[in-house]
Amino acid sequence: MFHKEGQKIIFASLVVVVLLIFIVDYFISLNWLRTSLMLIVLVFFILILQFFRNPKINTKPNDINALCPVDGKVVVIEEVFENEFLKQKCIQVSVFMSPLNVHVTRYPVSGDIIYSKYHPGKYLVAWHPKASEENERTTVVIKNKSFGKVLYRQIAGALARRIVNYAVEKNMAIQGADSGFIKFGSRVDVFLPLHSKIEVKLNDKVKGGETILATIE
Repeated sequence: MFHKEGQKIIFASLVVVVLLIFIVDYFISLNWLRTSLMLIVLVFFILILQFFRNPKINTKPNDINALCPVDGKVVVIEEVFENEFLKQKCIQVSVFMSPLNVHVTRYPVSGDIIYSKYHPGKYLVAWHPKASEENERTTVVIKNKSFGKVLYRQIAGALARRIVNYAVEKNMAIQGADSGFIKFGSRVDVFLPLHSKIEVKLNDKVKGGETILATIE
């Protein structure tokens, strides 16, 4: 299954791949070179397909656990002051996505969407300390009955040039449901209450909508 954000790109890539294969087959006479070029074109198309894959996940929504919003690696766990909306100290957990990860963003908790805002910005590398505040990003806040207000932020990176956010204020968020997409690698920050018990460690590999990020104490 492929994400709807990739449909146009996949179709365009397929057209280009077919044309390139015909051109290579027609103009290149050396067998080894023709085969090599065709393989390169096919590998390119396979990479496009794997980037936009959208595998099924098994999420059972509950208000006891907060789930990881994306696939990737945990790169930050620290106490910070969130100054855009919450205006208080929180535990920040950041997950970095490589271009090989699934790039669907999923709601970490269920609840009312009380804030959703897009911020234009720079394209610093995703692990840069200032990326969370200076890069292109979207910020979403969900009011959950157990965790209270949970904020997550999609952050563009040096390669990510488009962030898609489906969260709309006053709508309901369903834990694990598709909330957006980030194209070509980046990171997502989640800001949780200080009394949350973090269930992941630095450098853990996590899966969006499945790995438990935190529980409420």
